[in-house]
Amino acid sequence: MKYDVICIGIALVDSIIRGFNPTPVSASGYVAESGSLNAGGEAVNEAVTAAKLGMRTGILCALGQDQAGEIVLNELRKNGVDTSLAVRSGETPVTTMFVNADGTRKSVTNQAHRFNFHPEKDPSLFTDARAVILGSLFRAPFDDPEIIHAVVSGAKNAGQLVTADTKLPNFRFLTLEDIRDSLPLIDYITPNEDEARYFTGKEEPEAMADVFLSFGVRHVIIKLGSKGCFLKSESTALRLPALPIRAVDATGAGDNLVAGFVSEILRGAALEEALRFANACGALCTTEVGAGTALKNREQVLQLMKASAD
Repeated sequence: MKYDVICIGIALVDSIIRGFNPTPVSASGYVAESGSLNAGGEAVNEAVTAAKLGMRTGILCALGQDQAGEIVLNELRKNGVDTSLAVRSGETPVTTMFVNADGTRKSVTNQAHRFNFHPEKDPSLFTDARAVILGSLFRAPFDDPEIIHAVVSGAKNAGQLVTADTKLPNFRFLTLEDIRDSLPLIDYITPNEDEARYFTGKEEPEAMADVFLSFGVRHVIIKLGSKGCFLKSESTALRLPALPIRAVDATGAGDNLVAGFVSEILRGAALEEALRFANACGALCTTEVGAGTALKNREQVLQLMKASAD
């Protein structure tokens, strides 16, 4: 196999505004603690994290022939991600993120996020790997049931481990029922708490997980933010608390968790061991601004886990 992991999905630039003060200082002026531009999008964040953790990683994404696209490409290449599969077309999406003092955030997207680059047309682009991660299930390019099914069925036919990270829909709205035929082909689905509540109508993590499992998904990992994470399959239920860290920016924490989990599963780790490692990846991410800033390598994550256990 050429890769350990192929990440498919959204690639964009995050314009992160931290500590925004909504009280104007002039007729049209506002102030904030800081502002920065960061490569982002679930596929990018997961690919960068997987590469830093020692995985041979590639990315299949769409980027415009613009400066924002160059920012993303430079970040991917700097961290050792193979970008040869990137599609250069259209406009690179830019998301504005308003980050609060406790690390929570709100985002603003635009029409560029609708671009669908049809990754299912040539399965050889994403099947030369041990695992595939679908970033942004329910958003482009995975807001089309036919594209979702073509990719996950192509991946399973190639013997790949399939992980689907979810997002709340923004332009095209799908339900679990709309992708019923694809869900049994997914080994791990990884919604955060808000996404799981939206798609299942349930309030408690275990009940949320049960809905996904009833559609045939093999394992469900619900990212609970400051409350940790929860994993459930037909035979296993695991709940881990968040690690005791000072959160600065939660952008990309869930993506770091997903990439950390998949990387450890590929290394042969058991479910609980992989989940503990993933939980530490997510926590570490929140300690600096930007999704790909804090986590440097696998040893750093192991050290955090050891320090938290002492």
